[in-house]
Amino acid sequence: MDKKVKAVLVVLIACLLVSGIIYAVIKTGPGPDIADNTTPAPAATSSVNPEPLQPSETPADTPEATPDATPDPSEERPGRLVRTDYEDFQPNESGEIPIIMFHRFVEEYDGTDKEYTTTFREFEALLEDLYNCGFRLISMRDFIECNIDVPAGTMPMVFTFDDGTPGQFSLIEENGTLKVNPKSAVGIMMAFNEKHPDFGLKGIFYVNMDIGDNTFKGAGTLKDRFEFLLEHGFELGTHTWGHINYKTQAKSAEDVINSLGKNQKAAYSVIPDLEFYSLALPYGSIPQSDALKAYLREGTYEDIHYVHQSIMAVGANPSKPSISPDYNPDYVPRIRSQGMEPVLQDLTWWLPKMTPERMFVSDGDPNTIVVPESRKDRVDPTRLNGKTLITY
Repeated sequence: MDKKVKAVLVVLIACLLVSGIIYAVIKTGPGPDIADNTTPAPAATSSVNPEPLQPSETPADTPEATPDATPDPSEERPGRLVRTDYEDFQPNESGEIPIIMFHRFVEEYDGTDKEYTTTFREFEALLEDLYNCGFRLISMRDFIECNIDVPAGTMPMVFTFDDGTPGQFSLIEENGTLKVNPKSAVGIMMAFNEKHPDFGLKGIFYVNMDIGDNTFKGAGTLKDRFEFLLEHGFELGTHTWGHINYKTQAKSAEDVINSLGKNQKAAYSVIPDLEFYSLALPYGSIPQSDALKAYLREGTYEDIHYVHQSIMAVGANPSKPSISPDYNPDYVPRIRSQGMEPVLQDLTWWLPKMTPERMFVSDGDPNTIVVPESRKDRVDPTRLNGKTLITY
């Protein structure tokens, strides 16, 4: 054969061999001897529907089969960090707890009731101030049980609202659905809670059932309004039938019992299991005799038996925690929120004085009571309710 022809044939054969090798590599991918440090890409989706894998066939190394990691508690309880480095952040769970008393909320001040009226704008600013100062909201029940579940290093606070006014809370109707009125204290709190879920969405509303549908006047029935509050973590308490002044109007046991029993009976007629376990005294008034005072705590009206685990005063300082030997559930002090004009011992007056050195500072664990060794005597061991006392 001609030498030139042979050379051409050799080149052609070599080209064919190289092409075959390249095709095989492309077709099958790198062999097992070739290192691959990249994560394999998911297989392409076939146009033919394959038989679905049964649970037992799920490859062990696929994301679907990987067991879920232990959930981060902070995801379910925002900001709830338990700390045990007590010397660093100095928890003091024998300190005082402020219980704030609110009444009227309005968009613009109308010239009346200077001491007990707050504008929505001022309330929004107050929430920011309280949050930045390290306060976090708890319920009245948690206050009574000293079941303080707020982030470590923060200070618990209770919000109370007297009289059931629509500025505190009301419903509006939009497209056939009831929703909270954004121009209400509750509406503002719910919006604030979306920005700061660790602040807490808590509060107790003390109502006078004799005003009926005028309680939180707005859209929906009274049952709708009560259920909305309860479903969103708020509480309801009694403010008496008739907003009675116990000092001047309570002349007999019957007067006291009627004012509380009627209110409780009316609550049961709206929601059968709605028990008023806490009382806010109208005007902060109490009967003049000890015998009558006893009926504020407990009594029976017709077939209704009521028991109040806390009785709230009107002023004028933070409360001892319920584990304190000085705590008196029959007369628990509150701090009034500032109205249109400041008054002595209102919240604005108190706020700079409510320092961590004085207040209840949480360790983040509701199951423990942590105090400095020097304050161990400020805890009554009989009131721990199963909690562990820790000193440092």
